[in-house]
Amino acid sequence: MNQDELKGKMEQLKGKAKQAAGDLTDDESLQAEGKADEARGDVREGYGTAKRKVGEVIEDIGENLKK
Repeated sequence: MNQDELKGKMEQLKGKAKQAAGDLTDDESLQAEGKADEARGDVREGYGTAKRKVGEVIEDIGENLKK
C-alpha cells in the first residue's frame, strides 16, 4: 500500500465519521461534506492503486529484461 492509498483510506474514514456525526445531529451540510470527503478518498485510493500496479508492471518488465 502506498501513500496515496493510505491517505485515500484515511479520507474515506474521515468522511464516514462526518456523515455519522451529521446523521446524529441532523446536519445535512455535515452529511454532504462527509460524502464528499468519502468520494475524494475513493478517488485518491483508486489513483494510488493504479499507480502501484503500474509500478509493479514496470518492475516486472525490468526483471524480465534482466533475464
